[in-house]
Amino acid sequence: MITEEELRRYQRQIPLFGEAGQEALKGARVLIAGAGGLGTVIALYLAAAGVGTLRIVDCDSVEESNLSRQLLHWSGDLGRPKTLSAAEKLAALNPLVRLEERPGKIDRGSIGAMAAGCDLIVDAMDNFPTRYLLNRAALERGIPLVHGAVRGFYGQATTVIPGRTPCLRCIFPSGPPSEFFPIAGTTCGVIGSIEATEALKLLTGKGEPLAGRLFFWDGLALRADTVAVKQDPACPDCGR
Repeated sequence: MITEEELRRYQRQIPLFGEAGQEALKGARVLIAGAGGLGTVIALYLAAAGVGTLRIVDCDSVEESNLSRQLLHWSGDLGRPKTLSAAEKLAALNPLVRLEERPGKIDRGSIGAMAAGCDLIVDAMDNFPTRYLLNRAALERGIPLVHGAVRGFYGQATTVIPGRTPCLRCIFPSGPPSEFFPIAGTTCGVIGSIEATEALKLLTGKGEPLAGRLFFWDGLALRADTVAVKQDPACPDCGR
């Protein structure tokens, strides 16, 4: 049930989601994979919106180069685990949200425990090998995966709904090679906000998600577009 405190805190969004939608947010557990440029933006908005449990996974500690774009990490956090740094800020923002810190690497051995009990996975990673693990975890559990990626002034996003849409490997059969790439903090803000919006829509049943569509953002031209994507019957992850 929604409490009087929650009615006051969320009074500007309850007209959008309804009390039933707000209760759905309160009862949800979301895995945010990564507490960097994308993950900090996503976590801020989901915590502010009242998603009941946020499970934040990251294996890194805060470095000085993170501070230009990773909004939950501040100068005093240098050297601290990103999961701890993020959880402290989110708890101060909204003490009604339960925060589950998972400091560690997402790999084949850990992904099962990382995703256990979650209703939704949000991809805030910076590499495709880990994204493919998230993709498989979502498919195996029958839960949605919200994908986002950024580079420079450019970004992309899509939503995978098992049994309904192409999976991430259908869209990207092989990821780009690992590299050091530049990134504008504002790009993380745009794509992270889109991923958070997708998560809220999926959890409340409002609107149409980016199902079967890939969103592109060009910050230099200030232009956005979407293209249709199709399932690959031979996909090793979701093909039959």
